[in-house]
Amino acid sequence: MTLVSYEPWTLVSRLHRQLDQAFNRTSAPVEAASARSVAWIPRVDIFEEAERFVVLADVPGVESKDIEITAENGVLTIRGERRWDKKESDKNGYERVERSSGSFLRRFTLPESANTETIKAKQTNGVLEVSIPKHPQVQPRRISVEAG
Repeated sequence: MTLVSYEPWTLVSRLHRQLDQAFNRTSAPVEAASARSVAWIPRVDIFEEAERFVVLADVPGVESKDIEITAENGVLTIRGERRWDKKESDKNGYERVERSSGSFLRRFTLPESANTETIKAKQTNGVLEVSIPKHPQVQPRRISVEAG
């Protein structure tokens, strides 16, 4: 007798993968209207420190002049384009291209404590670092109660 393991979520996982492939999406939050014009989606790490929020985005091959970062209505938008120069080749053989080129877009909802007026960004070795400072927290004022 052969034992067959039953995986109830296999069908759901397969359906999810097929839908992702059909819509050419990853797990990145991209608006449906702009998803058609996006060629690739950079991977990001997001973390919080005591004084700031940090977004690290992998954008190898993208020049700083081709990146636009905006903060509007509590949403941080990182968009840009990786340009691909088509070079004439003397090769008559097989060629493989795996690196995506074209435009990208990522959007993130900012917390209320984010200070959007002083956001800074820098790019080093293909990693874009967006630093979002926090507003100073207002400490509650303690009010003493006098005896009457």
